[in-house]
Amino acid sequence: MKKRFLSAFLLAPLCAAVFFSCEEEKTIVPSEYENLPIPARQESSFASGEPIGMYLLNEGNMGSNKSTIDYADFVSGRYIRNFYTEKNPAVMLSLGDMGNDIQIYGSKLYAVVNGSHKVEVMNARSCVRIGQIEIPNGRYIRFANGKAYVSAYVGGTSSEAGEQLGTVYEIDTALLTVTRKVTVGYQPEELEIAGNYLYVANSGQNPYPDYEYTVSIVETDGMTQVKKLPVGINLHRLRQDRYGRLWVTSRGNYYDVPSNLYVLTPGQNPLETTIDTLDIPCSEFAIKGDSLYFYSLEWKDGSNSISYGVIDINTKTKVCAEFISDGTQSEIQAPYGIAVNPYNGDIFIADAKNYVSSGMLHCYSSNGTRKWSVRTGDIPGHMAFLCKE
Repeated sequence: MKKRFLSAFLLAPLCAAVFFSCEEEKTIVPSEYENLPIPARQESSFASGEPIGMYLLNEGNMGSNKSTIDYADFVSGRYIRNFYTEKNPAVMLSLGDMGNDIQIYGSKLYAVVNGSHKVEVMNARSCVRIGQIEIPNGRYIRFANGKAYVSAYVGGTSSEAGEQLGTVYEIDTALLTVTRKVTVGYQPEELEIAGNYLYVANSGQNPYPDYEYTVSIVETDGMTQVKKLPVGINLHRLRQDRYGRLWVTSRGNYYDVPSNLYVLTPGQNPLETTIDTLDIPCSEFAIKGDSLYFYSLEWKDGSNSISYGVIDINTKTKVCAEFISDGTQSEIQAPYGIAVNPYNGDIFIADAKNYVSSGMLHCYSSNGTRKWSVRTGDIPGHMAFLCKE
């Protein structure tokens, strides 16, 4: 009897260790490696500023805690799914819920995770976690002069309508702490920094059907909103070209007001800005040189209507109706992100497919022929190139 009791006593912690080990294995989704049809190269053969890889942030469905980061390694010629979890196995709940933006600034990689109310900060080369900054309902992030600026839906309250306004948070990128914040319009989306001013696209989806229709102009020295520029309803994307012009998309009202594309040209006084309306439906775009590559995804007559094109940013006209030349655009169900390699012009299109399972990433050459496709995480949509220093 004594021996049996001792054996059971010794086996108990061993069984517990095995149990917890199994539980841990269940919660960690392993990375998956897939060879791409591109040759492996020595990193030394890459030119300065040439991308050696690309991070892809998969949003995952709201409440599912399935946001992940994939990595396309242009050095080894491999695609790595769920890269973040492999590099950070001890992080509880992994990356979190609803990844909304990913950017590289200096030696750090930043992911805005909307549903988890944080900005995750990682080493740009290794994807190993450095820390996080708590930001409620963060949306997009941009950088300038050692500072990060994050748009967020949560902010002050309008005394007129009683609705919650949005906020832009300023972060010290060395200390990873919030230093200042400013109240902007309803539900701010993408933002851009031009000189001493911050431009913020306000979408205003909460006071439906009275959408917000302005771009907030914030003076960064005093972190003060100095003007709200009327542009179009339900604004979303906002990017700057190399001439200082700002390109802004409107999602319309999903009914009788279609999406649109606008160009803002700041004057000597940034508060005096001219606005051009292009009357081109546009959901997302990427700029390389003097070309703006875009796609439009709209719901029409019970199905998705998808179109692609290229705009000359100097003439502000569409110069190409399709940048995909081999007909494979018919295989893309729901384009959800676009990026253009700044070095060789490769075009990347993320396809969210049915929005509930794995998506796809397609790589096209600059002449519009597909080079490769690969399976991604759920709802792929945001890309950031890691360039050789």
